[in-house]
Amino acid sequence: MERKVEISILCQIYGKLLTEKQYNFIDDYYNNDLSLSEIAENYNITRQAVRDNIKKGENKLFEYEEKLGIMKTTTKQEKKIVKILSELTKIQTKYTDEQIATILENVKKELNGLV
Repeated sequence: MERKVEISILCQIYGKLLTEKQYNFIDDYYNNDLSLSEIAENYNITRQAVRDNIKKGENKLFEYEEKLGIMKTTTKQEKKIVKILSELTKIQTKYTDEQIATILENVKKELNGLV
């Protein structure tokens, strides 16, 4: 996953755990596509101060993910859901009862893996 996208997702998950400045700067930089200079001008601080806050915030986001693993778990669950949907789509075509039973058993196993 691209780092910019990863940080944006982590900010959505853990952003409220950051300081207000860190959250606002990361949100402006990654989600609102503002430059460091534009953010600095908006908050009447130096570009370096913005950069330092963003770096500290990024480090915190990765630290939270390392400890809590919410993004990793969510990504795994999304992959399983895609697999389940794929299996269910197979049922829509012509299959024997035995083949449908096998597909449904696979779906059941995947769903049990999510709980």
